[in-house]
Amino acid sequence: MADALAAKSSRPILPKAALDKLLLLAALLVLWQLLSMLVGAEVLTNPLATLRRLGSLMSDPSFAGHARETGSAFAVALVISLAGGLGIGTLLGAHRLSGEVSEPLLVGLYSIPKITLYPMVLLLFGLGMSAKIAFGALHGIIPVILFTMSAVRNIPQIYLRAGRSMRLTPSQMFTGVLIPASLPEIVTGFRLGFSLTLLGTLIGEMFASQRGIGYLLIKSMESNESGVIIALALLLVVLATAASWLLLELERRVHGRFGT
Repeated sequence: MADALAAKSSRPILPKAALDKLLLLAALLVLWQLLSMLVGAEVLTNPLATLRRLGSLMSDPSFAGHARETGSAFAVALVISLAGGLGIGTLLGAHRLSGEVSEPLLVGLYSIPKITLYPMVLLLFGLGMSAKIAFGALHGIIPVILFTMSAVRNIPQIYLRAGRSMRLTPSQMFTGVLIPASLPEIVTGFRLGFSLTLLGTLIGEMFASQRGIGYLLIKSMESNESGVIIALALLLVVLATAASWLLLELERRVHGRFGT
């Protein structure tokens, strides 16, 4: 009994991974505070002042409308990026010649700064929600296509031969063989596509929109409101980090279950 109590008391209160994350967060907050003291609050507000400014922004009645606008555009762009990237990547990966021809073109398009294509997006879709959705999807769909195409190419041939021997239809082959076998790499592409779609949506709002969090950011830059800029940046960093952490946990579980 005494040994059990001693072993229980010797266990750490927090797991090592959680403790490391808390220490990293504390170090970042201390560094933020020191930088604020060094350059001045006019340039970089301290963490406490930033949280207060963010609270006042979020309590503003107009903020909910801007957040809803960004969330709606991002959700539609994300669905287009993930669904379109999954479908196109699967087709290109299954047809080797098409994949070999299109892969250099997709890689070249992916390396181009997307902001240079924004005038073309405006000509095609005009100002408003559709342009933001298109710009967000343009950022996110290409990495999803590339990761999905690579995943389908690397499927062991024995899986495909087994599907053909069971006389599976193309739709059954897609849902029963291709997707499960390539799922780990597809989830990795989804995680990258999520982040880039959010980035594209915000950039679209910054250049041609009258609503949204991106619009609030560019408006604050024009009026040199550093406190608002840092508060909005903090909000976006927290949301993006939380979503990325959840997707990373999903990716680890999928790799653990389906990975080789």
